[in-house]
Amino acid sequence: MVVLVIPRPGQMSRIRAALRRSVAVLLAGPRQCGKTTLARQLLPTDSPAYFDLENPVDVARLEEPVTALEPLRGLVVLDEVQRRPDLFPVLRVLADRPGIPARFLILGSASGALLRQTSESLAGRIERVELGGFALSEVPADTSAALWQRGGLPPAFTAASEADSVAWRENFIQTLLERDFPQWGVRIPATALRRFWTMLGHYHGRTWNAAVFARAMGVDSTTMRRYLDLFTDAHMVRQLAPHVANLGKRQVRAPKVYIRDSGVLHRLLGIDRENDLLGHPAVGPSWEGFVIEQLLSILRPDDAGFWATHQGAEIDLILQLSGERLGIEVKRADAPRMTRSVHTALAELRLDAVAIIYPGTKPYALEERVSVVPLGVLATTTDAAELASLLWPHSFAKD
Repeated sequence: MVVLVIPRPGQMSRIRAALRRSVAVLLAGPRQCGKTTLARQLLPTDSPAYFDLENPVDVARLEEPVTALEPLRGLVVLDEVQRRPDLFPVLRVLADRPGIPARFLILGSASGALLRQTSESLAGRIERVELGGFALSEVPADTSAALWQRGGLPPAFTAASEADSVAWRENFIQTLLERDFPQWGVRIPATALRRFWTMLGHYHGRTWNAAVFARAMGVDSTTMRRYLDLFTDAHMVRQLAPHVANLGKRQVRAPKVYIRDSGVLHRLLGIDRENDLLGHPAVGPSWEGFVIEQLLSILRPDDAGFWATHQGAEIDLILQLSGERLGIEVKRADAPRMTRSVHTALAELRLDAVAIIYPGTKPYALEERVSVVPLGVLATTTDAAELASLLWPHSFAKD
């Protein structure tokens, strides 16, 4: 199953398009998700315009950043830029030069800090492109189960053996906790963060409850929220916001939490083999989170959340896409059927359509606006409009 180099033409097209539109592009994503690999396809590392801020030589070259960057023309790459936040005011000055003599591709692993810095220093000048792990459409068709089990981070997915993949993911977790977080200014012990992250793994797909975590960790709820935001900023956790409608029902107002990479989730839970995964109580939530990440990486909706009431009605995803309000249900079942929740959501949330994703192979309709769609459909395209037409044919039927 080993594929050492996997082309990502869809991601390259997104980056090239952003660079045509904007003088600066922030390519954000978790460590080891392939940002540097894509940047090197645009500009070789031996170019004088490529700066790797983990390389002491390049760090020294930027001791006088204006002197180093101002003469450069064309594409300039700054990798691991979160190590030098002082560069952002310089980039603002360079971005405002007439004629746009250079465009800047900025790579970073800590989204929260980077977004704050870029929004303040490069407002109106920068476009953000988020990169995650491999998508189903980027890997061979017979490796979808391995993608779910190992996760989408390239070294974990392409490892020569299961043992190598497990070892890489464990090292990834330790490196983030013991090296990267301290370099980003985090002063929380790695053991405490590992314990919290593992607890989050057991809460994967559930509603966040700070009080439960606070009691278990022996700290206050505000500290737990800070931990959660830290992992969210590092692209390790997704906080899926609640969709709150103006209804009479009592609605859930806390976010759902997901470990974004399924392979990292499985390592945190000690799930190292396929048989272990299929027999584990977390198999359903794990598959749900995997599908949600795949959907959001392709569709890139205007807004995304979930909907749930205290009476038991729930929809896994509510999306705003091209002016439509759309629902997604993820069901690890042989033949999903119409549910009361879907009926309720269609009527009370006025959804335009609902798609139910399942692991089978045949699509079928349950009602005019409700379709059951195989997961394999996500492997056929990286185009958001095309995928939308396959998921919700009622709303996006092609002419």
